[in-house]
Amino acid sequence: MGENRQPAPFLRPAEAEAPWQALTEVKRSRFLALVSRATGEDEARAFVARVRADHPDARHHCSAFILHVGSANPVERSSDDGEPSGTAGQPILEVLRGSGMEDVVAVVVRWFGGVKLGTGGLARAYRDVVKEAVDKVRVVRREPRALWVLTVPYAAAGRLEADLRNRGCQVTASYSSTSVELTLAVDAGDDPTGTVAGLTGGEVPVHRAGEQWCDVQVSST
Repeated sequence: MGENRQPAPFLRPAEAEAPWQALTEVKRSRFLALVSRATGEDEARAFVARVRADHPDARHHCSAFILHVGSANPVERSSDDGEPSGTAGQPILEVLRGSGMEDVVAVVVRWFGGVKLGTGGLARAYRDVVKEAVDKVRVVRREPRALWVLTVPYAAAGRLEADLRNRGCQVTASYSSTSVELTLAVDAGDDPTGTVAGLTGGEVPVHRAGEQWCDVQVSST
């Protein structure tokens, strides 16, 4: 019988701040690296195409991406885009693997400066500029969270939402004409009933509303 593996939490770039960039020059060739999130092959290839369209004067637009696929092995792709085989796409992919992230795409734009770098120098230039960009990425962890829902009057919503966030809950607010529905995303084993009761004097009921995969900020060290 085949093993029935459950999807595990994984790291990926934060969405709102992308893309992250780094620019370097090696023997008059300029290398611009851009790193972003991509949640599927279409999205990853669209990002590569967009970078290519933004920099049509460059000779090469080399790329790699790693995509999360549930409980299966991640999808990995790379492209040398006209550079000697193995000198661009593979070094970019190696840096992405080393980052521990999935759902990530990187493109390096190269403007040739007239001086050949050799295969070793070329691979090193691609690797180094991508590493510089990857080091800037804000990383989040994708993991399952339990959802809990409560409904409060407008007057109490702002303060309660802030207090819940300060206690480690992810909170999403949904407004109606008369009230605010707060959805809490907490660790799967946590029960926020006591916390909500303490903040509201026991006047606001909260109920479980299933589970959802969420991006959770990774604590800095």
